Amino acid sequence: MSEAPHIYSKANVSKSGAVLLGKHVACDAYDEGRPIRVVTHAHADHMVGMGKSLKNGEVTVMTPATRDLIDALKGQRWLARGTVKTLDYGEAFTYEDETLTLHYADHILGTAQALVEDKEQTRILYTSDFRYARTPLVEADILVMEATYGDPVRVRPFSMMVEGMLVSLVEQGLKRGPVYVFGYHGKLQKMMRILYEAKVKTPFIVPEKIFNVSKVCERHGMKLGKQLLPFDGEKAQAVLNQNEPSVVFYHSYSRKKVETEALQIHASGWEFRKPCRRVGANKYVVALSDHSDFNELLEYVERCNPKMVITDKHRSEAASIFAREIEKRLKIPAKAAPI
Repeated sequence: MSEAPHIYSKANVSKSGAVLLGKHVACDAYDEGRPIRVVTHAHADHMVGMGKSLKNGEVTVMTPATRDLIDALKGQRWLARGTVKTLDYGEAFTYEDETLTLHYADHILGTAQALVEDKEQTRILYTSDFRYARTPLVEADILVMEATYGDPVRVRPFSMMVEGMLVSLVEQGLKRGPVYVFGYHGKLQKMMRILYEAKVKTPFIVPEKIFNVSKVCERHGMKLGKQLLPFDGEKAQAVLNQNEPSVVFYHSYSRKKVETEALQIHASGWEFRKPCRRVGANKYVVALSDHSDFNELLEYVERCNPKMVITDKHRSEAASIFAREIEKRLKIPAKAAPI
């Protein structure tokens, strides 16, 4: 048997979105034939089929921070339905003839790249979602890549400007009263940290679930400020009722439910035209992303220099484009999966 077909059999992405590594591991979705389930991070599209994994699988693996975030989002009883094993970055877990390790990825708190090494010493890596600049390279023979921004038009040459523009916009809005900021779990806490490090000292007001997630982030070392207030608390309500300067953080899903004339800022990874763009009266989009753009994805592949690449088509329609670009530009065999 030639090497290529043999290698292709060692990794894949199923139609349900499970990233299959080696013989035993399924990442980020349930697969009935795999005893080990890995949750690379606590975003919903990477926790698909968790109920089945906890009920039917032998063990579900994640970092300690990811477990704490899931407890905050779902309640502690949610993971108690099955066997959960936490692995620190670099800690090995051996199952029969394969070894699993988790490696840091810069996305949201607790995110991990998953590496499986088999008895033939083949290194099979799934990057999960990541930002390139602060994510360490993991050497691999087979590389399964996220492809969120896998189209060559999805680039952000202005990315270094975004955080400064966010701070400036918030500071201008605070002169008139509260500022409302919208984003996803993980990105919200990143914005809190950016504002805190920029010495924005007004209260940060958050709904209960975001408060719980933020407290987990603080326990794991993130510095989010000294005035984090739950939305329903007396202090927060007093600040809002008196229209005092504060930054109110909401999940992106709540944008249409919040009616206010105050400044609103939506953090979006899908803004490629400008670092900051006005979209309405007192409404702005800031191009803040927790993913690598096309050039960064390609650079990771180039530096890794694997024997083959699989791009995750279940989570991104750009995966087929990205696979073609890898083959054209880097001359590395690549395919999008599931087919």
